[in-house]
Amino acid sequence: MEFIHNEKHRSHRVGWMRAAVLGANDGIVSTSSLVIGVAAAASAHHEIMIAGVAGLIAGALSMAAGEYVSVYSQADTEQADLELEKQHLADEPEFELQELSAIYVDRGLEPELAREVARQLMDHDALAAHARDELGITDTSTARPIQAAVFSAISFSLGAALPLTSAWLSPRESVIWITAVASLIFLTILGAIAAHAGGASRLKGAMRVLFWGAIAMAVTAGVGKLFGANV
Repeated sequence: MEFIHNEKHRSHRVGWMRAAVLGANDGIVSTSSLVIGVAAAASAHHEIMIAGVAGLIAGALSMAAGEYVSVYSQADTEQADLELEKQHLADEPEFELQELSAIYVDRGLEPELAREVARQLMDHDALAAHARDELGITDTSTARPIQAAVFSAISFSLGAALPLTSAWLSPRESVIWITAVASLIFLTILGAIAAHAGGASRLKGAMRVLFWGAIAMAVTAGVGKLFGANV
């Protein structure tokens, strides 16, 4: 009998979506804040653009490196746990069977049924069963360093390009306001899209991103205005 799965879950998107949303959000907020801060310091238009481009390049590389290192650390931890679990399965199979049975009992199964389920799963793939139900490691949640780094760098660059383009097309005297308004619009759209992709409220997602983005730009503009010098 063929089983047709009619539910559309979104958890498989968590890995790449987190990196993409974080990168795009950081690209918009950091670059627009940088542009606004430099503009508030009464810099020339070409100086604003140079700072913005430098921020885009540095930010994309930093995001990629940071994501790769952090996610690789997670992957190393997961691999170490799997190796330890593999050794335990080889040395103490009966104890591991009891351990898995206890997990299923805690989830609501009768002890005899829990032991039978644990036995059948371990006969099929013991390491996968313990990885999933004891360690919480699944194909969906497994760390993927390269994927995270690539998505972060690309999404940061795309996000940073939006306020940078707005600043480039703006007259010098209007750079701050045009960049700020455009960036807030971009953040609102990004928050709504990310929330929709994750199955959450688009309004709440948009407002959350908009709020923190506005604070970041306001603080940076204040710093640039306060010191009145290139930063």
